[in-house]
Amino acid sequence: MRIITGKYKGRHFDIPHSFKARPTTDFAKENIFNVLTQYVDLEEAAALDLFSGTGSISLELLSRGCSTVVSVEMDRDHHRFICECLKKLGDVHCTPLRADAFRFIKSCKKQFDLIFADPPYALKELPTIPDLIFEKGLLAEGGIFVFEHGKDHDFTQHPHFIEHRSYGSVNFSLFR
Repeated sequence: MRIITGKYKGRHFDIPHSFKARPTTDFAKENIFNVLTQYVDLEEAAALDLFSGTGSISLELLSRGCSTVVSVEMDRDHHRFICECLKKLGDVHCTPLRADAFRFIKSCKKQFDLIFADPPYALKELPTIPDLIFEKGLLAEGGIFVFEHGKDHDFTQHPHFIEHRSYGSVNFSLFR
């Protein structure tokens, strides 16, 4: 796993072979972050990374200047890996939480300038996530919600949908 750009550009982290998470590919990650610069200034932004997996997105957000990142991952080993990566960087601007993303969404009282969610593509509750984000008011005014999902889902009719991007088998729906 590699950080694409920013203050930690080029840093590599070896993901254990036993991990179930599939990190967003460098190609897809680089392209979606290029798109995001049109919508949000990451410098000093407050970001939320749901279903963090390996922490690849959280690390990229920190590297690109987000003032705070909340990283939510339920798996014990994945959470530990994220904590180890953050320790290697010495970055204190990330709060890695070992928690269920749905419970976090329901109880969170904060708002974020950028929300990134990359749930398992086979998750049966996956289609409900955009509605939950907006029902709970987690996105700050002018913020952007990036939702990574498989090709089997189409969110173009969602009232907050603004754009869809596809990079190979990785699909991103953007909401505002």
